[in-house]
Amino acid sequence: MNLKVMKSIVAGAIAFALASGTAEAKMTPEEAKRLGADLTMTGAEKAGNKDGTIPEYTGGITQPPAGYKVGDHHPDPFADDKPLFTITAQNAKEYEAELSPGIMALFAQYPDTFKMPVYQTRRTASYPEYVYEATRKYAANAELVQGGNGIANIAIGVPFPMPKNGVEAIWNHIVRYRGETALRDTGQVTPTRSGDYTVVKFRDELDQIYTREGMTPEELAEGNMLFLFKQWVKSPSRLAGTALLVHETLDQVKKPRQAWTYNTGQRRVRRAPNVAYDAPGTAADGLRTTDDFDMFNGAPNRYNWKLIGKKEMYVPYNNYRLHSDSLTYDDIVKPGHINPDLARWEKHRVWVVEASLKDDTRHVYKKRVFYLDEDSWQALVTDIYDNSDNLWRVGFAYAINYYEVPTLWSTLDVIHDLKAGRYIAIGLDNEDNMYNFDIKRTAKDFTPAALRRAGRR
Repeated sequence: MNLKVMKSIVAGAIAFALASGTAEAKMTPEEAKRLGADLTMTGAEKAGNKDGTIPEYTGGITQPPAGYKVGDHHPDPFADDKPLFTITAQNAKEYEAELSPGIMALFAQYPDTFKMPVYQTRRTASYPEYVYEATRKYAANAELVQGGNGIANIAIGVPFPMPKNGVEAIWNHIVRYRGETALRDTGQVTPTRSGDYTVVKFRDELDQIYTREGMTPEELAEGNMLFLFKQWVKSPSRLAGTALLVHETLDQVKKPRQAWTYNTGQRRVRRAPNVAYDAPGTAADGLRTTDDFDMFNGAPNRYNWKLIGKKEMYVPYNNYRLHSDSLTYDDIVKPGHINPDLARWEKHRVWVVEASLKDDTRHVYKKRVFYLDEDSWQALVTDIYDNSDNLWRVGFAYAINYYEVPTLWSTLDVIHDLKAGRYIAIGLDNEDNMYNFDIKRTAKDFTPAALRRAGRR
């Protein structure tokens, strides 16, 4: 091979890596020194913004408020806060630079009812100290595996606190700390345009192997497992017993996601290789895809990921009022969108990540734009485009700090379908017991046999 051809091949490979958003460059020693200095241990800017509307980060919520006990719905630490102002369809243009296109589309679609009460910004995100220590210890060596379909040399912490590309940023969201185990009883609704709905009750169990205290990159690589997830439907009766099991791998090149379903009618556990990507979500009435769950989950290999940069933006944050057990689902679920008076919006810095569908793959979404909280890596807003480049869906994660863990996680995910004029709300917990982050589970609880037992309950 002559030198000219070799140079051409090398140049092409570099160009492809850059276009795919997977060019790898580990964190330098100089960058690593910034963690805990001018940057937080998750990679966020400690300082506030110039006009003071975003405050300095001082550690987030580090202890529960007085009177709280584990098992309670989390009382609002900021119950006395009043809205600073409200963004409506009438004044949205004034704030457009700090809103996503999807939010602007909702103002256009629901000009008389959709609004955003904006409150004082409170940077409440926090993690246990061992998560920060793992980030300090391992993040300098973290790297993407081939094509960005997995990560290596990392455990527990944020793998890429200073992301160099979009794939690194979305992996920060995928593996963000949400406790070690969790049991959730929640409701899901898909209201009609008039607001009529039926609640589908779910029970979820999650074992986050990646974030177990004491986990090492070597042990994680040997097992090649990111998390174990089991879900079954408790009601209504026509769906009760339907169950799902997912084994999510860390290196999806080595081994892709494994999934099984249990169908009550057939009374059989079946492998479910299609529980991924744009397969319809469970009981979602066609209003979300499988990889819409948690705003985004699964392998990122069908998209080219681009890190657009960071911006200041109004996002749902500290939604303790929406989380309250003093509310009923009827208080929240309204025609077109949830009750906007119950939501809390704040100005935060977010990382903007654009995912564009690769030419040689398929998905019902051609483009997705994610807005990731700099303090927690939780995806708070997502704009979703169809194959004609039109805005199709808009997603919100209404986050709170579960301060007994602590972790910042969504209390309710809502995905609006602009074409259908409808939405799906996932994770309603006001009428259920609070999440249990102390459940004890073993690998035997996440087997096909365990799935069958769960479905028969």
